Amino acid sequence: MSDGQSTLETPILLQPDTLWKRTLEQTQYALDCGALQPIPTNYEYLERGDVRFLVRIVSNLARKEKAQKNRKQQLKQTEKDFNPFLPYEKNLFVSDISKTHLCLLNKFNVVEHHLLIVTRHFEHQEIWLTTSDFKAMQVCLQQIDGLAFYNGGREAGASQKHKHLQLVPLPMMPDGGRLPIERAIARTQYDGDIGQTPSFPFPHVIAPLTPDTDAETVLQTYYRLLNAVNLLDGEPTTERQTKPYNLLATREWMMVVPRVRDRFEGISVNALGFAGALLVRDETQLQQLKNSKPLEILAHVANMEEEAT
Repeated sequence: MSDGQSTLETPILLQPDTLWKRTLEQTQYALDCGALQPIPTNYEYLERGDVRFLVRIVSNLARKEKAQKNRKQQLKQTEKDFNPFLPYEKNLFVSDISKTHLCLLNKFNVVEHHLLIVTRHFEHQEIWLTTSDFKAMQVCLQQIDGLAFYNGGREAGASQKHKHLQLVPLPMMPDGGRLPIERAIARTQYDGDIGQTPSFPFPHVIAPLTPDTDAETVLQTYYRLLNAVNLLDGEPTTERQTKPYNLLATREWMMVVPRVRDRFEGISVNALGFAGALLVRDETQLQQLKNSKPLEILAHVANMEEEAT
C-alpha cells in the first residue's frame, strides 16, 4: 500500500541547522513556565554480555500520575479520548518539520531533550509508517545525532493513539556512553542487507542506514524488515498494522522488534528497552529486574513463540 504522498509533495519547513538550538531554547522556556515537567530519576548500570543496560529508577511519579488522573477526568467529561497533540501545548512547541509533521518537547521527560515527531492531523498510532513519517524522521536525525523510535501499538508501549515518533539525543548514557546496545549492534551478522545480533535473545532484524538515505528508500527498508519478522507479506494491503512492534533507528541502522505484551510483571517496556534503557518505579522493581535479568525480560515481551504456547 502506497503512502499516497510523494516526498516532493511534503516540503521540509525545518530550517537547516536549527533543531538543536530550538530544542535548547524551548526546553529552558518550558522549564521556566512550568510546561515541561521532567520526571526525576536515579540510575544504575547493569552489565549483561554485550549490553550495558541503563536502568533509571523513578524518584517521584506524582506529577505524571496527577496529570493522568486529570486526563481520565477529562475523558469522562468529554466522553471521548483526550489527545495531547491536537491541539498541542504551545509552550512545548519546538519547530515545524514539514506540512505533515511538527516537533514538540515530551512534557514528562525522563531523558533530557526528549523530542516528539507528531503528525499535524490525527493518524492512529497503529497504522503503518509512511514516506512522510520517514522524511520527518530523517531530517531530524540529520540535525540531531540521536535514537529515533516508534511504539507501534499498546502492546509495544504506546500511551497515546495520535501517531508520533520520538527522538532522544546521543550519547544516551549519563557517563558519555553513546548507546547501551552499541557493542552488541557492532557484532550484527548480515545476510545480504538484513542482519541479526547474536546476543539478542528476542526476535529482531536490523538493516543499515545513512543520514542521507532518502525517505522512500527508508520506507522500503522498513518493509523488508517487517517482512523478515513476518509482520508483512510484501507491502501493506491495509492501513492498520497487523501486529504490534517497536522500531528503532539511528543515523547508521534501523531495527524492528515484534511485540506480544507491553510489560513483564509490572515493569513496562517500550522501544527504549530494546536500546538497553529501562525504567522502573522503585527499588522493588529494580531488584526484580536484577533477579529476572534484563535480556530475559526483553525476550518475554517480544517472544511470539511463548505467546502461542
